Amino acid sequence: MMLRSLASGLVPLSLIMAISGGCKNSNSLDASSADPSPPSEWLAYGGENAARYSPLQEINRDNVRQLEVAWTHRSGDFSDGTGDWAFTSLQVTPLVADNTLYYCTPFGRVFALDAETGAQRWVFDPQVQNKRSGMYPAVCRGVSMWQDPSGKQDNCSKRILYGTRDAQLIALDATTGKLCADFGERGRVALKEGIDGARSWEYYPTSPPYIIDNVAVVGAMVPDNERSDVPSGVVRAFDVRSGELIWAWEPISEDYRKRHSDDSGNTRYHLGTPNVWAPISGDPKAGLVYVPTGNPAPDLYGGDRDGIDFYGSSVVALDASNGVLRWHFQTVHHDVWDYDVASQPTLVDIPAADGGAKRLGLAQATKMGHIFLLDRLTGAALYPIEERRVPQEGVPGEQLSPTQPFPTHPAPLHLPARLGKEDMDGFAYFDRKACQKELARYRSDGIFTPPTLDGSVLYPATTGGINWGGVSIDPRSRTLFVNQMHMASVVQLLPRKDYDTLNPQAGYPLEHYPMAGSPYGVRRFPLLSPLGAPCNPRPWGSLTAVNLDSGDILWRRPLGTTRGQAPWPLWLETGAPNTGGPLSTAGGLLFIGATTDSYFRAFDAASGEELWRTQLPYTGNATPITYRATQGGRQFVLIAAGGHGWSQPGDAIIAYSLPKN
Repeated sequence: MMLRSLASGLVPLSLIMAISGGCKNSNSLDASSADPSPPSEWLAYGGENAARYSPLQEINRDNVRQLEVAWTHRSGDFSDGTGDWAFTSLQVTPLVADNTLYYCTPFGRVFALDAETGAQRWVFDPQVQNKRSGMYPAVCRGVSMWQDPSGKQDNCSKRILYGTRDAQLIALDATTGKLCADFGERGRVALKEGIDGARSWEYYPTSPPYIIDNVAVVGAMVPDNERSDVPSGVVRAFDVRSGELIWAWEPISEDYRKRHSDDSGNTRYHLGTPNVWAPISGDPKAGLVYVPTGNPAPDLYGGDRDGIDFYGSSVVALDASNGVLRWHFQTVHHDVWDYDVASQPTLVDIPAADGGAKRLGLAQATKMGHIFLLDRLTGAALYPIEERRVPQEGVPGEQLSPTQPFPTHPAPLHLPARLGKEDMDGFAYFDRKACQKELARYRSDGIFTPPTLDGSVLYPATTGGINWGGVSIDPRSRTLFVNQMHMASVVQLLPRKDYDTLNPQAGYPLEHYPMAGSPYGVRRFPLLSPLGAPCNPRPWGSLTAVNLDSGDILWRRPLGTTRGQAPWPLWLETGAPNTGGPLSTAGGLLFIGATTDSYFRAFDAASGEELWRTQLPYTGNATPITYRATQGGRQFVLIAAGGHGWSQPGDAIIAYSLPKN
């Protein structure tokens, strides 16, 4: 198997208020009781509460096998990385509002389609100049929407906002696709303004801005393991009308800021701080935004950080009006594994154990397979979190944390916690023996084994565990669903003088990164058998359902087959590498693409039984959505299928529905 390592209570639009995201029925309660099939929109990247859940149930356990393609849209805006262009990864989750579906392409074109038929209504092309290759693929995970709370219905009273690979924040009229002239410079805000040290491809938003009231909050991707002086990971908020900067929050402590300000006392943005590339979420009622942070640069050595990672690998709550810190919770202390917080924080209400008032919770999933359940108003743990001792003795100069936080409810989901000889797998007996021999060459002391000069086994790998696809939560059954990747890698730090004489390659599977400005470069590669299978035990990809009240696992099953990966046409249900997220519905279903075998699947949410699958033209590494666009219309389930580095890139937006009567 081959995997390219990559590096992140709403109301209807008819009401006169700003949209902060969600999936919501677009009718009044009276209309809902009169018509059993009202519109149900998808108004933000993760749906309502970022829970990736829909109350629709026209498509259910009894009829899901009848799903068929309703329409397909192709943008043509993709690249396989040949020539001088970046390869593309179609990770987009569209929005649906007022019978219109909106999505962005990896190179920043925005399409508005008829949500019932897929017919194009308009397209905007930002004329992105930065299409050249770099360390990362071209990605646009989605757009965001805002509506003027005054109820106006004029030009740009409803607008689409998103970021481009050229590091521009753009505002479009949602009806026409024209630039909003009152926003920034004729519809564009230059996000690199005030940002030092960014090369052309190194700094831009890959996830949609989070909109709360009249504020658009945005982070950006910066490169991993290239050098210590990458651009700042500052999070900024812009006025959705004017494009003016409202506030900026940089993920560093005041102590670090004071010690590293210039001679004049100015507090410029600091190079190398943790960044925020994953999707942001928020609680409009509380006036808070929740920011998942990455690592300071470089990711795999931290001996020179001097406290710059105080907010690294954390979920951070900020006041949406002014950017003031309200609380933060660090999922990894002094992260030297690139276990940045990659998934969107999800809001969930937790019943009190004593039957009292419910607790306003937040679920944060991590690459380690940990689900941390926190009070979203204070950041306090809703269930015990234990600081456990972890392996020590890293490379000279490193300053490891002696402990790391482990959740107890639910317990860690990624197993086993340590890889030994008895755990080695493969496609055949000789494959397993080769894996055992390979494992013996490296240090393998379990999760949080630090990078070493001789090589350390990193399990889960940097890719997860749980990555940017996040979790889905059914609020009725109080079940959390999550897909995980189960692959081990080897990380080896190389002294600077040795690395600089390598003339190293940078492509998968044997990756080299310079980590310039540190004493080490790094070599990283997956722990694979001679036949290309992961050496760690099966499943190599999984899907799990967890009861949030008890913390118990309800079911766990492999996700994916060896189709397209194994060197023979015998497709085994081993589980497969996967990225992309799940969608749960009131119809008792769980939909997910994500896998290397290019299937789109539906599972029984109660049992985990696979009920339906269909072949996609490319891997479906985006999180699916479901919606009903019109009163009395059909329910659609939609996914973007366009590859993710381990498969051929493409451009298919595919909507499924039940056959018309």
